[in-house]
Amino acid sequence: MFKTPIHTILKALILVLLFQPAMASERLTVVITVDGLNQSNLDILRPYWTAGGFRVLSEEAYQTTFGFDQEVYGGNETTATIFTGTTPAHHGYTMDAAFSRTDRLPHALLLDPTEKGIHTDLAYSPRQLLAPTIGDYLRMKEGAASKIYAVGIHPETTILMAGHSANACCWLQADQACWASTSFYSEGLPNAADQMNVSGRMADLASRHWTPRLGIGSYLSPTPEEMAKPFDYTNATVLAHSPMANTMVIELALAIQQEQQLGLDQHPDLLFLQLTTITPHTTTDLIQSAEQEDIYLGLNQDIGFLMEQLNKRVGKANYNLVIIGRPIFGMGRERMEKAGIPVRELHIDRVAALTSTYLMAIYGHERWIDGIYGNTLYLNRTLIEQRKISLTALQRKVADFLMEFEGIALAFPSHEALLHPDYQPQLNKYGLGDVVFSVLPGWQLTLYEQPLDRVIDIQPTAPLLYWSNSFIEMPTHPLSATDICNLIK
Repeated sequence: MFKTPIHTILKALILVLLFQPAMASERLTVVITVDGLNQSNLDILRPYWTAGGFRVLSEEAYQTTFGFDQEVYGGNETTATIFTGTTPAHHGYTMDAAFSRTDRLPHALLLDPTEKGIHTDLAYSPRQLLAPTIGDYLRMKEGAASKIYAVGIHPETTILMAGHSANACCWLQADQACWASTSFYSEGLPNAADQMNVSGRMADLASRHWTPRLGIGSYLSPTPEEMAKPFDYTNATVLAHSPMANTMVIELALAIQQEQQLGLDQHPDLLFLQLTTITPHTTTDLIQSAEQEDIYLGLNQDIGFLMEQLNKRVGKANYNLVIIGRPIFGMGRERMEKAGIPVRELHIDRVAALTSTYLMAIYGHERWIDGIYGNTLYLNRTLIEQRKISLTALQRKVADFLMEFEGIALAFPSHEALLHPDYQPQLNKYGLGDVVFSVLPGWQLTLYEQPLDRVIDIQPTAPLLYWSNSFIEMPTHPLSATDICNLIK
């Protein structure tokens, strides 16, 4: 029998131990969601990235666009889908707010009175999110050894990224220029965030002015107003919609990375960040002003600085960077109308009022409608039960009546809509109303003159950039938002 000399075995063992860290998967994955990030804007600005994060990513990252298998309103229903890998039918987050039959009003879905806010009067939690997120999958797989942190501009987006299992989650409380959090997460407000608050760093950054970093004539799309008078904001007045918000998020993220030593052991860690390209006067995700272009220039610098620091601290071979766009306004109403595509409004409060009048004429002068929100109408079930009226028959009667409204494409009783293939990805039985309807292309949902449906594109898409030193096997089919979770987890 052939025998291997002992010194050869020891030498091989030493080589395995020495090279094991390099062979292991990345120790840190940084996932960045960018509100309003649009592929068209990245294409237009590509020749102008002389340096910075997008210059590196344009040369080294896997890039594609992805779509959605659900209605896109411009809220966080897209965030929930991306980070759970499933549609609202399963994660339960159909719109940012949900209608309550108790007080007949919509309420932010993630508000949670059982928790306490930290540096904010509002308390949030992810309890209403029904499906596990990317971070939750990592926690179930690796346990407490892995660290998960989320930092963002807005509470809802940041919490949906953080999921149920993050160590901590914090967001920018813009009206106070400080970091805020919720008691739901075990670590509360991270120490690094608290230090930025008490040191005056946040107040200092907020007190600075946002002015064009280039001569106004150097921008591609300045408005006539900007050409006459370049924009000049005090950051504090527009903080959540300024380049400074992105800078604050990156600065805190790097402070948390250093404090928690993320990516410096053999257990994989996750760092979620929410950034923005939405400026004070944004009405479309496509660049139409110098201030929109300027926030992209700042974003490029901030992402470049993040990558530069992680290269030094963690090592280029030891982390992944994923950047995900999120539609906020899509093409925008003004652009569509200029292209000859009319945009009309479906005033759902008026729809509810007329439906109520219709039911009163048939059943008597009572309050038959509890309310309407989004694509759903809620009947007064208590009254229906008291009057011993068939709920199913009344739902069908109302659905037939809604079909008479100009702008409504389809209307179904909710139990039928749950089985309809066009509605299935969008609906979840929890909190579901009585009659569900959809609108025709070119129609925008409004409630008391306020748009509920900011994205009125038929099939909005967003960019995905995946930077890694490891081989990434990407799907060959067109990418959907539900695929992204599996690419990362």
